[in-house]
Parts: sequence; structure tokens; C-alpha cells
Amino acid sequence: MADPIRIAQGETDLYLLPQMANRHGLIAGATGTGKTISLQVLAEGLSRIGVSVFMSDVKGDLSGISQPGRDNPKIQERIQLLKLKDFSFQGYPVIYWDVFGEQGHPIRATISEMGPLLLARLFDLNDTQSAVLSLVFKVADDNGLLLLDLKDLQAMLQYAGNNAAQFQTMYGNISGASIGAVQRSLLTLDQQGGDKFFGEPALNLEDMIQTDSKGRGMINVLAADKLMLTPKTYATFLLWLLSELFERLPEIGDAEKPKLAFFFDEAHLLFNDAPKALLEKIEQVVRLIRSKGVGVYFVSQNPLDIPEMVLGQLSNRVQHALRAFTPLDQKAVKSAAQTFRSNPKLDVAKAITELRVGEALVSLLDEKGMPGIVQRAFMLPPTSQIGPVAPEIRQQIIKSSPVYGRYEQVIDRESAYEKLQGRTMTSGSAVIGQTQGTTQAEPSEKRKSSKPEPTALDQALKIVNSPAGRQIQRELVRGLMGSLLGTSSRRK
Repeated sequence: MADPIRIAQGETDLYLLPQMANRHGLIAGATGTGKTISLQVLAEGLSRIGVSVFMSDVKGDLSGISQPGRDNPKIQERIQLLKLKDFSFQGYPVIYWDVFGEQGHPIRATISEMGPLLLARLFDLNDTQSAVLSLVFKVADDNGLLLLDLKDLQAMLQYAGNNAAQFQTMYGNISGASIGAVQRSLLTLDQQGGDKFFGEPALNLEDMIQTDSKGRGMINVLAADKLMLTPKTYATFLLWLLSELFERLPEIGDAEKPKLAFFFDEAHLLFNDAPKALLEKIEQVVRLIRSKGVGVYFVSQNPLDIPEMVLGQLSNRVQHALRAFTPLDQKAVKSAAQTFRSNPKLDVAKAITELRVGEALVSLLDEKGMPGIVQRAFMLPPTSQIGPVAPEIRQQIIKSSPVYGRYEQVIDRESAYEKLQGRTMTSGSAVIGQTQGTTQAEPSEKRKSSKPEPTALDQALKIVNSPAGRQIQRELVRGLMGSLLGTSSRRK
């Protein structure tokens, strides 16, 4: 069994038990109350016992976890307060990632892996537009057209729109207006850097779940400062990553420790304006991913940011100070206080508003899986560097990473775009025929020999150009000339 992780000290020492670390958790509190430090302390403890960690670095504060910490008055004050005799500074094994490939190894996913549900969320599509996007994915799947990058989806949308009438019988109506809405959203995503995220080589999740030579879990730090400029993209990307973990990792049941701890910073962005289908997907993943050996920890300013159906699954709680300046704030304080197992020695609602920086209300699961009695406690100081790492050190770590060179070069193999570009047909009949196991297109010899039915104009011209028709034309001309000459004589 792995050693318990000491994270705070109140009336007693507070430990996160490794076998309960996959029961998910919440770190909440107002800005500047110490949430980032708490996240760092938890990540360090999990790494020490061999658990891999993934966390998004929204403000750039977490990149320094790769370096040993430095002594300063605040650290010394906390060490003396908690009487930490065996405290020593140390850095941890880190892999830096970046969707844009600037501050870490590129992270890519294929369009097919993202799927129509998450893309509809990313594009903010309505129900009709989402259904059309799903139909386009279905057409591509049935015809063996790989959707890997943005240009594949763009080509497939154009092809489906141009041949909507041919696809209607088998797949349903493909509205041109809905196709246009998706294409506009795709263009916006392309301008925001989506072309760098979608493509190959796609991320291999095993590269995130590994240990170093000392048995410490790898800490995966995602540079999210630029990604946060498009909050919907940020939330959709992390939800995709969580969904991939859920779908690909095998069941391991109740293990001695998790395989991976996933920290979702600025968690409220995941749930803002999320459709019902997406909320159900999130709840399903959070409920069931525990048995895959993954613990999910949401980091947010207010517990009310998390829907109740998800909040009820978060068993390990670290609640920093909340400010009750407005009626809504007061409601949040009461709600947060009611979620803890009560402590007769502590007025939880009052304590939440009085907590100092680095102080928190902590409740962790015991060995039987029951929530511990909430305690007012000081979080331990981190042993790694607080704040960002220097750019030159970051580059050194990137180049010495075990995955360096694996994702830096883009691969563009034959997929939907290339296949559709090579086709000469102008309708979807051949594609539908292949799907049904038949070929509906006529042989070229038959097409050449077949003649169109004559029209009424063709028949009239045939009569006019016949010998009898030409004789009638001559008689009409003579009569017309005689009439004109007779009129001229009378005038004279």
C-alpha cells in the first residue's frame, strides 16, 4: 500500500488516502485565497507515490513545479507554524504540453476522436444544426472517409451540401442553412488556431501515464494561458481529454492508488451554457471513470459553479475562504457549509468567511470511504517552486522529455479531403450505391449510345426543314411580296 499523503494540519494531521484518491474532489475558494498552492501540494503528493497527474496551467503559476522551491519568509513561517521537521525542497518530473506547440509538446486530436457531440458544443450549434453535423459524420463513416483535420471536415461538409438530395433518402434531410452554420463555425475555429489542434499524430494517452526512474508519477502541465482566451475551446478540449480517458482505459476496480489524477482548473467554464446532452455526458464520465483508476478534481471559485449531479460525486473537499458581500455570496457560503460533515466544535458557515490565505476547511474520505469530520486547517507549503519557470529552463525540459520528437512533426495522410478532391463525379449516387452494395451509375458505353427524348421544339424544326416545309415557306414569301407591291401601286 502507498503511504498516505499529508496535505494539511488542523486539530490533527489530514491525509489523502491513496485508495480514496480516485473518488474525486473539489478545491474551491475566492481569488487569492490559496487554491493554486493547494492544487500544487496535492499534485506533489500524488507524484511522490507514483500517480501521474494532469493539470491545466491557466495563469502560468504551475510550471515551476519542475524546480525545487526557494526559501522565503512565508514558507519559513508556515514550516514553523506546522512544526515540519523533515521539510526539504525538491522538483518533480514534468512534461509540458501546449495545444499551440509553443510552450510544450503539441497536443492533437482527430476530428473523428472529438466526435459530433463535442464539436456541436464547441461550435455552439442548435439541435437542428447538431443533427446535420451528426449526419455528415455518419455519411463519412459509411463511405470510409477519414475525418482527421479541419480540411477533411470542410471538404465533407461541402460534399454533403452539394449532394444533399442524393443523401436524403438514406440519411435524412441535410439542410443547406445548417451546413452553412457549421462551415462558419469551422472558419472561426480555424482562425483561432484549431488547425494546429486537429490532426495527426494524435495524443497517445499512455504518454501521460508514466513514472520516472525514481518511481514518481509524471506531472503533465498544460500551458492554458493562450487557450483560455477562447473559454469554450478550453472547456471542450479538457472534456474531450477526460472522455478519451474514460473510453480507452481498462477497468481496474478499487486499486491501491489511481493511475491518473486529473485537475480541471476554472471548472465553471465546463458547465456554462452546456446543453442537457453534454451535462449527461459529463455526469456519466465522472460517475464511472473512478473504476478506470482516474480521480477528477475540479478547481473553481464557488461550489455553486458545479452542478449538483456532479458536485455530489466529489468526496475529497478543500474549501478556501469565500466572501459574503452579496445575497448570492451568502447563499454560496451556506450551500458550501451544508456539504461538509458537521463538526460540533466548528461553525462552518462562519469559518468560511474568516479563513486566511493558505487556510482551508478540509474533509477527506477515511479508509471506509466515509467523509471525515471537517476541520479548519493550514495547507502544507509546496516543496517545489512557487510561480512560473524560466523560459530557457522550460525549453531544456521539453528537449529532454521522453516524448520529445514524437509530436513535433505534423503527419498529413490520405483522408476525406484528398479522396474527395480526387473524385470527378458531381453527385452522390455512386457513394450511395457503394454503401448499399450496388453501383447505380450506368456504364460509359450505355451513356454514349442513349439519346434524349425529342422535345416539341425539335419536332417543329424537323417539319420546317423538310421539303414540304420549305415549299410552304416559298409560297408564303411570294404572297407577302405580292401584297407589298400591290400596296405600293395604289399609293402611286
